[in-house]
Amino acid sequence: MNAPLHILVVEDDRKIAQLVSDYLHEEGYTVQQAQDGALGWASFRHRQPDLLILDLMLPGMDGLTLCQEVRRSSDVPIIMLTARVDEVDRLLGLNTGADDYVCKPFSPRELMARVRNLLRRSRGSFQPAKPWRIDEAGLRIHWRGHELDLTPVEYRLFQLLLTHPGRVFSRAHMLDVIHDGLHDTSDRVIDSHIKNLRKKILQAAPLDDCIASVYGIGYRFDMPDPAAHTSP
Repeated sequence: MNAPLHILVVEDDRKIAQLVSDYLHEEGYTVQQAQDGALGWASFRHRQPDLLILDLMLPGMDGLTLCQEVRRSSDVPIIMLTARVDEVDRLLGLNTGADDYVCKPFSPRELMARVRNLLRRSRGSFQPAKPWRIDEAGLRIHWRGHELDLTPVEYRLFQLLLTHPGRVFSRAHMLDVIHDGLHDTSDRVIDSHIKNLRKKILQAAPLDDCIASVYGIGYRFDMPDPAAHTSP
């Protein structure tokens, strides 16, 4: 029988730390808590966890510094918690080393889903066949055997998401990807393109609702359930 996976929660708000720990225990993980960055770093060195949940604003050594320190020696999955939605855009641009970002207040069940997703990816226990094929020369993407009728902008956005599954992209970042030669200035134009992308994916495969909205930030691509249906 495999030992349960171990998760380190570094969070100075004891109520939030306990809430997260309770949900993690219900999922079958072992959990260790630390209330500041220095204690978190000591706990990490004492027993490297399978995943780290890290608050950005910590007393002493802050979450950003701790994340960067961990990344010097480990590729352990890291989920960073932040109380400010606008902070995420800056963090995404800093290449902090975190794998995912969750804004407070958050749904504990959504956080658990993020935990499961990252652990599956990091441990290689979930490697479904990709339902897509990217034709870079022809600027085409095939989904479950069907060529999607994409505009050049939609192609660039979808290629970005497909090549970084599970990663959250801010609207501002996505706008930078499509901005060359365009005159749109509002990052909300991304919402319109994503809406069209979702529609075209669902036309090809009605069960593949795989582009997730991350409230106040942007979007990420989640691998569709391989058991939902088989490829044509």
